[in-house]
Amino acid sequence: MNQKLDYKKTFLLGFGFLGVSFMWLVYNSYVPVFLQAGNPAFEQNQGTITAGFGLSAVMAGLIMTLDNIAAFFIQPVVGALSDKTRTPIGRRMPYILGAVPVAVIAFALIPIAVNQIPPALSGQTAQLGGQLAFFMVAVGLFLLAMAVFRTPVIALMPDITPSALRSPANGVINLMGGVGALLATFGGAALYGLNKVAPFWAGSLLMVIAALVVFIAIKEPKEYDEASGGDERWWDTLKAAGAIPSEERKSLVLILLAIFAWFVGYNAIETFFTSYGTFRLGVAESTASLLLGFFSLSFIVFSIPGGMLARRWGRRRTIVTGLVGLSVLLVLASLVPNVYAIGAILFLGGVAWALININSLPMVVDIAPDDRLLGTYTGLYYLSATLAAIAGPILNGWIIDATGKNYNTIFYVAPAFMLVAIVCMFFVTRGEAKSA
Repeated sequence: MNQKLDYKKTFLLGFGFLGVSFMWLVYNSYVPVFLQAGNPAFEQNQGTITAGFGLSAVMAGLIMTLDNIAAFFIQPVVGALSDKTRTPIGRRMPYILGAVPVAVIAFALIPIAVNQIPPALSGQTAQLGGQLAFFMVAVGLFLLAMAVFRTPVIALMPDITPSALRSPANGVINLMGGVGALLATFGGAALYGLNKVAPFWAGSLLMVIAALVVFIAIKEPKEYDEASGGDERWWDTLKAAGAIPSEERKSLVLILLAIFAWFVGYNAIETFFTSYGTFRLGVAESTASLLLGFFSLSFIVFSIPGGMLARRWGRRRTIVTGLVGLSVLLVLASLVPNVYAIGAILFLGGVAWALININSLPMVVDIAPDDRLLGTYTGLYYLSATLAAIAGPILNGWIIDATGKNYNTIFYVAPAFMLVAIVCMFFVTRGEAKSA
């Protein structure tokens, strides 16, 4: 308990997540606009914003799920590969430094494809084949590179952090990610108002700086040198992740199921709260988005305290406390459809979400029997979360449609999945911080 977190090093590592968060928020904010602009139905609802490809909302939604599909297949493999990699600069750095140039160039090219659209042809998909192909190649390369980048950069946290300090360290990492999202929300919007390419180029520049900071400031542990690499193939490393004692294997499966369940529940709120605010509370979309911002803000503020509490209470107890608290708050929200009450509930909900989310990755990686498998277990964590990101919006959308567009159901569906997660967590017996 006398160990102290190296906050300076952890904050410097967090720059990698800051860059990632900035780029993703810009991507998720403006790429759907580029895809749909020019579509008469989109223009009727949103007004003419920019030139675009005129795709339907369904097609735009399908393209926007490609990042999760790419991550689902790539991140576990890259995690296992990085565990087996041995180079003079480490086992994670080759993937980070290899992915960043591709990601930043492709990201900078995304709005260039839109700038090539003649105003007279905006929305005429059939006549924009060349520009659309250019756009999709840039998007595809960006998504592939980011899928390669994410697992190694996050795996660096448990690599350089003792087990007992991984929850507070993950709080710092998520705090930096939140700062990146805030920069993208406010700075990105201002830059977009000047020129649609500006936030993309700013994101590329920020990502280059972030990667350089991580490369210069973070030195991987010396025990993972070139001579210590094994001859196993990456799929053997994935098999090794499951070749653990039965109690550890049971805990791993259960916590991955819990992570899937609570992210499906979280997706109900994240995806459909703006619609709830618009159609149930009767507020403008911007106001509904601002209300949801209270959730994100309190999550950011409570990221580090959420990790510290886990050192005192234990990770499983902290996560279950967050799950119970968030479930109660969401049910309460269904009973008081008042803007001010919902804002307060969402703010408290962000605190509960920090207790859950900050401590889940440390639990997963500390089930690993050997620190040489930390990348593999990080990949398994993202496998579960990514599957929820794919299935969650579809499942929650189906439930809303089946109840006659009753958006109030999100406040029952989310707690139901949180309850499933609570049941799973009660039977998890591994994943607490290990002694030094």
